[in-house]
Amino acid sequence: MPSKEFIEVTVKNHQILHGFDENNQEVIETVEVAAAAKKLIKIDRILSISEKFILTSYAYDRIIYWEYEETYNDLKAMLSSK
Repeated sequence: MPSKEFIEVTVKNHQILHGFDENNQEVIETVEVAAAAKKLIKIDRILSISEKFILTSYAYDRIIYWEYEETYNDLKAMLSSK
């Protein structure tokens, strides 16, 4: 059973924000996957949640926007029960 420090989410395509270029424009890598997959996300890495994305911190000061399959209300319920 996953620790209460994590939530299990079904994620799919995502965007990695690597930082900013010399013109202060975001450097984003878009990753498209063939199929969604379950992922344990550490709660303290979650920066925000919208109806489409979970925004998480990542290694080397990067940020990832994950698309997810659960509903926004499902995620709210998961986090409020932790």
